[in-house]
Amino acid sequence: MIKIMTKSILPIVMSLLAVNAIAETAEQKGLRIAKEADAQNIGFGDTTADMMMTLRNRAGQTSTRKIRSKVLEVRGDGDKSLSLFDSPADVKGTSMLTFSHGLRANDQWLYLPTLKRVKRINSRNKSGPFMGSEFAFEDLGSQEVEQYTYKYLRLEPCGNGWTCHVGERIPAYKYSGYSKQISWMDTKGYRLVKSEFYDRKGSKMKTLVFSGYQQFLGRYWRPGVMNMQNHLTGKSTVLQWSNYKFRTGLSKRDFNKNALSR
Repeated sequence: MIKIMTKSILPIVMSLLAVNAIAETAEQKGLRIAKEADAQNIGFGDTTADMMMTLRNRAGQTSTRKIRSKVLEVRGDGDKSLSLFDSPADVKGTSMLTFSHGLRANDQWLYLPTLKRVKRINSRNKSGPFMGSEFAFEDLGSQEVEQYTYKYLRLEPCGNGWTCHVGERIPAYKYSGYSKQISWMDTKGYRLVKSEFYDRKGSKMKTLVFSGYQQFLGRYWRPGVMNMQNHLTGKSTVLQWSNYKFRTGLSKRDFNKNALSR
C-alpha cells in the first residue's frame, strides 16, 4: 500500500516542483543569483593588493597614481576597505576609508594631507567622482545584496567562451547617482564581465569592463584590470591590480578613521 501511494504521489510532487520553477519571477531570479554570487565570496577574511590608477582625459592625456588597498570582511554587515595613495607627490598620503552597509548609507572618510584633516563624505555627495577618477564614491566598498532591487533579463554569450546572466539592479539606497545598472556575470564563476551605469535621466553614463581574472585560495576570483569609460565626458579610468594577498591578519584596528592620518 505504501509503495502504491509513493508512486501515485511522486508525479504530483514533480509537477509541483516544475510549476514552482516556472513561477519564479524575473525579480526573484535576479535576487537569487545575486545571493548566490555573494555567497561565493564569503570567508575570504581579509585581502591586500596594489593598484595602478590611470586617468585619461577626453584629449587622450594620461596621469597615473599608485595605491595600496586593504579590505576586511565583516560578517553581518558590509566590508571595511582602505585605499592609501603613495604617488604622485600631490596626492601622496591621501587615504580613503569606507565602511559598507546594506540599506544604511555607507560611512566614508577621506584624509587630505594638504589640509591635514579627515573629511567625512556626505551621503548626498556619494555620486561625485573619487579623486578625479570616473569612479564615484558610491562605487567604492563592497556591493551588498540589500543595496539593490533586482530583475533577471536574459542569458547570453559574453566572450572567453563564457555564458553570462544579464541582470538589472536598481539602487535601493538614497542619493544614488544612478537610475539603474545592467550587469553581465558568468554562470560558472560568478565573475562580473561588464556593468553599464545609467544616470538619473535614464541615459547610459558609464561602462565598467572587468578582465584578467585570477583565482585565489582555490575559490575567490579577483580581476586584474577594471576599465571604467564615461560616455558623457569621454574620460576613462583604468585600475590595474597586482600582488593580491589573502588572510594577512588585518583586524578592525587597521580600519580606524582616527588613524587615517597615520
